[in-house]
Amino acid sequence: MELTLTPMSEQELTPLRESLEEVYAEDLAAHRGLTPQAARERSASQLRELLPAGVATEGALLRVARVDDTEVGWIWVTLPGTPGAADKGSRAWIHNIEVHPAHRGRGHARRMIQLMEAELAQLGVPELGLNVFGTNTVAIGLYRSLGFEVAAQQMVKRLDPAD
Repeated sequence: MELTLTPMSEQELTPLRESLEEVYAEDLAAHRGLTPQAARERSASQLRELLPAGVATEGALLRVARVDDTEVGWIWVTLPGTPGAADKGSRAWIHNIEVHPAHRGRGHARRMIQLMEAELAQLGVPELGLNVFGTNTVAIGLYRSLGFEVAAQQMVKRLDPAD
């Protein structure tokens, strides 16, 4: 039973878009202090900007992870130099990686990243980056174990409104 990545179809992306938009909006509200409505609007806007043509968006690598015939998760990476890329230079960017809840804890996320790294290396991409919320300690541990290093760090302090 080996994990493989295959190009995502538009039919596979459609239900994931709604979930991705919702989860990202929740993270924005929780970690960036946006109201739920503002977070939802920003999330939807960023998704439209980054995937204007869905799976056919130039420079977007959307892959479904499968073990045999079972879908276990998916990964979305943007190639360097494409519209919406986090870094216009030589860095590809992981926008999302998800292992479905019933399949977590089996090394699938690690393998998905390794397979994506191999695909990017074949394309001549020298660097891969990502953002992770500071409270996501499980993901941070995974990324560190795969050789990712902190390149920048944002810090936030919530302030009580003045009386």
